[in-house]
Amino acid sequence: MPFARLAAATTPTCHIGLGLAAVGRPGYINLGRDRDLGENRSADSLRARTHELLDAAYAQGVRYFDVARSYGRSEEFLADWLHARPDVDDVVVGSKWGYTYTAGWSTDAEKHEVKDHGLATYERQRAETDTLLGDRLDLYQIHSVTPDSPALTDKELHARLAEAAAGGLTVGFSTSGPAQAEAVRAALAVTVGAEPLFRTVQSTYNALETSVAPALAEAHEAGLTVIVKEGMANGRLAAPHAPEALRAVAEESGLGCDAVALAWILRRPWTGVVLSGAATLDQLVSNLHAPAVDLDEEQLARLDALAEEPGAYWERRGQLPWH
Repeated sequence: MPFARLAAATTPTCHIGLGLAAVGRPGYINLGRDRDLGENRSADSLRARTHELLDAAYAQGVRYFDVARSYGRSEEFLADWLHARPDVDDVVVGSKWGYTYTAGWSTDAEKHEVKDHGLATYERQRAETDTLLGDRLDLYQIHSVTPDSPALTDKELHARLAEAAAGGLTVGFSTSGPAQAEAVRAALAVTVGAEPLFRTVQSTYNALETSVAPALAEAHEAGLTVIVKEGMANGRLAAPHAPEALRAVAEESGLGCDAVALAWILRRPWTGVVLSGAATLDQLVSNLHAPAVDLDEEQLARLDALAEEPGAYWERRGQLPWH
């Protein structure tokens, strides 16, 4: 299992990964993106930024890197970085299939990505990913599974994924939307030849959206590695947008709102990896302070009280503009 490499790691940051959703394409929904990236969002500029972030993250002990077919050129940027550093042989690389990037390197496209969990999309995107990442790919995830996803019931797709797993690839899934818990439990029930198909789950979980927590605990108990995405709620938990309670705890800790928000997630016993979605070196450095945050029970209770109703959370997320 590739995640055994993380389990054996002893650096403080071994449970933090770097996701490239925010820097693999010129447009994304994170708050403050105009300030973070500026006007130059050419492929060469974002490639250089991505490599700078990967260098800094690796130097600080980060060993999981997360990309996707729909994150613009994120797979390409990561593949270039790995190719230029053949001595980097201790990282775990995860990608996702199921969304196709359609923005054409524009920030104002009518549609930035199109979802399709069919077998034909898997075969096409698996070939595309293999061309870029080859045998450096450790984990391939179905992107944003929801309870109605055909990927949960397509036996032919399951057989193909099981073949990939038999060949050494770890197979996982990610979730999105207000019914994440239902999607996680449905995926846990998927078997091929009486064996569970999925070995990892990646879900949105943060101080504002906590509804998937019981299902993630069940996944952990079933032996899956749990990866947490959107721990910063697309910037809503970072200064200057953070709720007052989070800002107060951050001031008490002497660290940033982002570090406190990620530390709150790291306290969950089922958390395997928490993704940083940093777009700048300053954000990455601040995110990586999370393991140093010591939250007491009273502070945890104040942060727990920030949780929103899932429908309201996802409705607001759906209204965030692509910058």
